[in-house]
Amino acid sequence: MSWLHMMIFFPFIFAAFVPFLYKQFNPRIHTGWFVLFVPLCIFLYLSTFIHGISKGSTTLATIPWLPSLDINFTAYIDGLSLIFGLLIAGIGTLVILYSIYYMSKHHEELHSFYVYLLLFMGAMLGLVFSDNIFVLYVFWEITSVSSFLLIAYWYEREKSRYGAQKSMLITIFGGLAMLAGFIMLSMMTDTYSIREMLNNVDVIASHSLFIPAMILILIGAFTKSAQFPFSIWLPDAMEAPTPISAYLHSATMVKAGIYLVARFTPIFGGSAEWFWLVSGIGILTLLYGSFNAVKQTDLKALLAYSTISQLGLIMSLLGLGSASLYYGYGDESSMYAVAILAAIFHLVNHSTFKGCLFMVVGIIDHETGTRDIRRLGGLMHLMPISFTLTIIGSFAMAGIPPFNGFLSKEMFFTAVLNASTMNVFNMQSFGMLIPIIAWIASIFTFVYCMILVFKTFSGKNKLEKRAKNVHEAPIGMLVSPIILGSLVILIFFYPNILSHYLLKPAISAILPMFAETELLDIKISAWHGWNAELFMTIGVIVFGTLLYITLRKWYRLYHFYPQAITLNNLYNLGLEKIESFSQSITKRYMTQFTRDYLVYIFAFLIFIIGGAMWLFDGISFEPANDAPVNIYEGSLVVAMVISASTVLFSKSRLTSIVAVGALGFLVSFFFVLFRAPDLALTQLVVETVTTALFLLCFYHLPQLKKEMSRVRFKVTNAFVSIGVGVIITIVALSANGNRLFESISDFYENSYEIAGAKNIVNAILVDFRGIDTMLEIVVLSIAGLGVYTLIKLRLSGRDKNEGAE
Repeated sequence: MSWLHMMIFFPFIFAAFVPFLYKQFNPRIHTGWFVLFVPLCIFLYLSTFIHGISKGSTTLATIPWLPSLDINFTAYIDGLSLIFGLLIAGIGTLVILYSIYYMSKHHEELHSFYVYLLLFMGAMLGLVFSDNIFVLYVFWEITSVSSFLLIAYWYEREKSRYGAQKSMLITIFGGLAMLAGFIMLSMMTDTYSIREMLNNVDVIASHSLFIPAMILILIGAFTKSAQFPFSIWLPDAMEAPTPISAYLHSATMVKAGIYLVARFTPIFGGSAEWFWLVSGIGILTLLYGSFNAVKQTDLKALLAYSTISQLGLIMSLLGLGSASLYYGYGDESSMYAVAILAAIFHLVNHSTFKGCLFMVVGIIDHETGTRDIRRLGGLMHLMPISFTLTIIGSFAMAGIPPFNGFLSKEMFFTAVLNASTMNVFNMQSFGMLIPIIAWIASIFTFVYCMILVFKTFSGKNKLEKRAKNVHEAPIGMLVSPIILGSLVILIFFYPNILSHYLLKPAISAILPMFAETELLDIKISAWHGWNAELFMTIGVIVFGTLLYITLRKWYRLYHFYPQAITLNNLYNLGLEKIESFSQSITKRYMTQFTRDYLVYIFAFLIFIIGGAMWLFDGISFEPANDAPVNIYEGSLVVAMVISASTVLFSKSRLTSIVAVGALGFLVSFFFVLFRAPDLALTQLVVETVTTALFLLCFYHLPQLKKEMSRVRFKVTNAFVSIGVGVIITIVALSANGNRLFESISDFYENSYEIAGAKNIVNAILVDFRGIDTMLEIVVLSIAGLGVYTLIKLRLSGRDKNEGAE
């Protein structure tokens, strides 16, 4: 196993030791100090790849998983996966350091917290470094499960359980859709490797499954990255502890969908469908998130909607930048590649300022006991460091200099202006709408950033409404947001260090025509003269300030929208209808009568198997190839029918048991006629033993009371019974008439040479299917122990009752 695979599995392996460390050292040592070692080591290890990746090199390592199915765990590091890996490990290190001071070692179950966190971290690493689409899907679903556990960490709270359930349902739905898209991709290209799929772009683009596969994969990406209309799970995920919110919302889970779109842009990019779906949904999500963030009164809810907005911005940039694949390498392609650069740059910037803001909001909640903006204010002098960090993070998110968000926001405006001049994909008609919507959404972004800063820290002092004596957080809790806030400023002044070592390789991975890094000239600067982008930024500040000042006058606009048709209400209504529909169906078949259950099961069997064979022409009879039926075989069939009928209509248990035994013995005669003495002997032994056991068991059962009752004939039961018999007969005859493969019996004929056994049946059971037989014996042993336990419990209960009497 390579070091690359060890890095991915490291969080999973260490998670197994966390409960023991917690039990041994808590509360003397906070468990987080042990866990901090994991992401820090991963970050340092990944840092060793930066120099080589910046020179255009990549790293590949493979370990077999299911080699017979050509499914192997191939870990691949290029510019795109490296930048995500560094964010996962780097932000993860700061989040764990923050959680050491945020999560109480006396009142919280830290072993569960850090186990879930490590599982999520490992899953994210496996996701971004997987080259095999099905391995990627496995890690994708592990992120959904582990995020469910993290969001529901405070499971005693109803809102936590609700938020976890919502995130699970929506992201799992998207994951299943994505899996279907992956299967289609593998069918089109006959490979499971993303790298090899890049060599079959023309085949994929001309295939009839191109659109369905693209839509299904995008559904997976949109659900995970909270794009409209799947964005409703993200605000409810804020019920998780603040360190988890900072991790999920800034660098990991919500960025998984961004990664998926970026990774598959070289495959689907260049098409009008991909361009409009990704950029259109992204722009809509940007506007939806920024508009709804303004009306939030909970600080974490405000940040959650701001995350939706910023994710929409990044997604729209990836869609707009995909147009460069349509043009190929050239001046026009380079012009639209700016959008991809802006997307990756803002991805990094968002991780820094959003992580910082979530941690500061956690500090405010920790120190004041509330996140309600209506109960906050006047904290500027009480929490000066937190106030400074909030200004840095909020102004960066608003796109104001001298913070890194200004640089990527200017590039965003450049990208939308370039897209408006595009002469393909019907942009001549709708192109101007994109920069207008982007500009309006940026104004709302500015407004909610001002709300975050000034509604919380300025204004009237409201200490009388607080139960705590508010003060600045301890230095340990401030270290992580201070580091992130410092990065926000450093990136603004030194952006080209980041662009040279990380942004260029990432863009080359998304746009393969720029694979040679020297062909892509990237130089980021804060000043480009008095251009349209700068005037757009000035307009955002001016109109945003006016809207913030007049917030009370137009805030009532939010109440005009009917709450009954909000996405959350529609989601809740949908769940209620599904539950009521399920209950109505359940009540129909849960009648407590076995015969009713069998009717449903057998009717479903008839419908599915019979319908499938009818639709796909699966019914095929070839009687000419069958052996002739002689008088002996016909006599045995008649005798077996008589025995089976005797079991049904007999009024005596003894007669029924004898008839069942006779049926089994008659089957053994068939094996004799078919020259299979081994099977005949086995059948005789089994029937003899089971008949004896039946007689022994029924001997100890109480006598049946003779009751005369008339059994009514039911057409439904007759139809189902005859239908099952006909379907099974048709399946058997059709299977005999459609031999797609050579019979495996020829292999077992050499049992003496292979296994040294003269009895083929014994050889199959003991040698060829030894593990299967062993597990069957284990199951029977467990069942026997269960029966023995029940008998002992019954006897002991009877003794107690007799003693009480």
